[in-house]
Amino acid sequence: LKLIQEFLGVLFTSIHGALVSIGISDTGTAFVLAIAVLTILIKIVLLPLNIKQMKSQAAMQEIQPELQKIQTKYKNDPQKAQAEMSKLYKEHNVSPLSGCLPLLIQMPILFALFYVFNGLTAIEGVPFLWLPDLYAKDPYYILPILSAGTTYLSSLLTTKSSSANKKSGEAAPAMNMGGMNVGMSIFMGVMSINFKSALVIYWVINNLLQMLQTYFIVILPKKRKML
Repeated sequence: LKLIQEFLGVLFTSIHGALVSIGISDTGTAFVLAIAVLTILIKIVLLPLNIKQMKSQAAMQEIQPELQKIQTKYKNDPQKAQAEMSKLYKEHNVSPLSGCLPLLIQMPILFALFYVFNGLTAIEGVPFLWLPDLYAKDPYYILPILSAGTTYLSSLLTTKSSSANKKSGEAAPAMNMGGMNVGMSIFMGVMSINFKSALVIYWVINNLLQMLQTYFIVILPKKRKML
């Protein structure tokens, strides 16, 4: 993790230096743009993994009705149910664990990014827009609100895209997911109150990019199939 953190720190410094060299003189703007560029680069590097994860989730969602039929039919015979579900996974070439592996691979990078943005002493005392100091928390609580809002919208978009094939009779799980989305957004908003502004800016940008990614990888292809 430390090696990844050091690499990302060097990469961030290089990006910031490049932005300054092309004429971006405002210090705050240069740092925020460097955060945005690094976030975009990380998203691009992780894109194949994210695509794999989203496609796997979509495939698992498509076979949910059949899985539920098997679970209902063999509710008194767990071994038979497991055998039938394994057969269904094989027929559709999906795995219930395939969506988790990309996420596990991403975790060290995401943790390293957290420490990189949380330890940027170079931004101490640097103002940006309404923020008096990128290294301090937002005194006006605008960033925590943005953090909560974008977290909720990103989760909502993901939930809607994964539940697009669900039947109306499966409203309860969707409601549960809605409650989880609200809870997660509130949690991130509260946590962001005491986070350094640069770290929250990274999180907000990451959420916005995640929304775009979900739309173009999952939602848009589904819309085209329906035409």
